[in-house]
Amino acid sequence: MQEPWRIGKMIKIVDETPNTKRFWIEIPELEKFDFTAGQFVTLDLPIHEEKHKRWRSYSIASPPDGTNVIELIIVRLEGGAGTSYLFREGHLGMEVMLRGPIGKFTLPETLDKDLYLICTGTGIAPFRSMAQYMHTHKVPHKKIHIIFGCRHLEDGLYIKELKQLEKEEPNFHFYPTYSRVADVPDGSYSGYVHGVYEQLIKAASDGALAPANFYLCGWKNMVDEAKDRLCKLGYDKKDIHLELYG
Repeated sequence: MQEPWRIGKMIKIVDETPNTKRFWIEIPELEKFDFTAGQFVTLDLPIHEEKHKRWRSYSIASPPDGTNVIELIIVRLEGGAGTSYLFREGHLGMEVMLRGPIGKFTLPETLDKDLYLICTGTGIAPFRSMAQYMHTHKVPHKKIHIIFGCRHLEDGLYIKELKQLEKEEPNFHFYPTYSRVADVPDGSYSGYVHGVYEQLIKAASDGALAPANFYLCGWKNMVDEAKDRLCKLGYDKKDIHLELYG
């Protein structure tokens, strides 16, 4: 059954990076916005006469916490009508039409394999939701690797938070990876995400490919290349789950 359109109200906005904002949206008609980590909502923005050209979908970055407030993290796209509107017009108290939760980009019920969460840019949103949910609810799991790629240090998202989670959650590992930074901070990596997860897979495989689940979220070029590389390594397509941005 499709969720109805509801009115959401912006209750907090934070400039996270020069090109990224965090928006907290309350859904007043609900006591609890019930969703599964990894799902998204669709916003109906007044940017076009045709409804389908007004719709923009964003993964929920906050974990399910029993409240009626969700967090979205949105990057401004050059020439993007939806993000331009939100960055220009978004303000406290502003109402937006939204529908959700939507999507099946969610974790399996049993985490009995190592988990690789590979992302670029705001593609980190569903993985931040998953990681915080698993930590809060003490979900049993094997090794979890979040490999997060962006260009510059100032583009980093949730870096301190996920580094702290790495200290608190057993078998949780976070790999911020910067493609245009040569001298990266300790605990970070220079280059692209592909080199990082391939090294991890190699280290985990002792003569035979270690069982694993892969979740890919971000720009199409990264997702397509990662899927291709993982298949060439010998993983089955059913082990690879995709969420494309842009």
